[in-house]
Amino acid sequence: MEESLITLAARATVMLLLVVDPIGVAPIFAALTQSLNAPERAAILRRAVMIAVTVALFFLLAGSFVLARLGVSVDAFAISGGILLFAAAMPMLFGGRGALQAPEKSEGGAPDASDIAVFPLAIPLLSGPGTITTIILLSHQPSAGLAQLMVLVAVIAAVFLLSWFVLSFGERLIAQLGKGKIHIITRVLGIVLAALAVQYVLNGVRGFYHSLAPS
Repeated sequence: MEESLITLAARATVMLLLVVDPIGVAPIFAALTQSLNAPERAAILRRAVMIAVTVALFFLLAGSFVLARLGVSVDAFAISGGILLFAAAMPMLFGGRGALQAPEKSEGGAPDASDIAVFPLAIPLLSGPGTITTIILLSHQPSAGLAQLMVLVAVIAAVFLLSWFVLSFGERLIAQLGKGKIHIITRVLGIVLAALAVQYVLNGVRGFYHSLAPS
């Protein structure tokens, strides 16, 4: 049965929110910009979100073309993408954010603002491998058309707008919820993301075996 636009929008929103994880990024953003004033933090956040949206839209529009040029099947990408998303879910479940490190500090001791906006905020925290994988998998569907593409563009815009809002009030959010509640929320989201990752792998394996079956 063909997926409705509302169902696609809901599924894409949930999946992108899980991999972008603005609540999990908020403490990192607060720590990286703690030595900056409010206008500087706002400028960095705007630039980071704009870069992240640009990266996401590029892979939405050109991701399938890139796969075709590389000779990678959608089933193979679904399997590898599922494994990658599962790996991304593990730090959410057990703590930490993998091997991500803060950028080097400038001579004055504060992080370089331009570096922070690009790395690690835009890439890989907001538009990292998990986000790129999810967008390509969402866009590469048999029934994908202009309407579905417009829905995904709207979802990407909405998710990053929400991420901008969460990060803008990140310090207040952390203070209101407390680190304990944030850890609980992050672990629950990690379970959901791990389940989605396993489903991607199963879909890829099923598609691969169907492609081997005689027509």
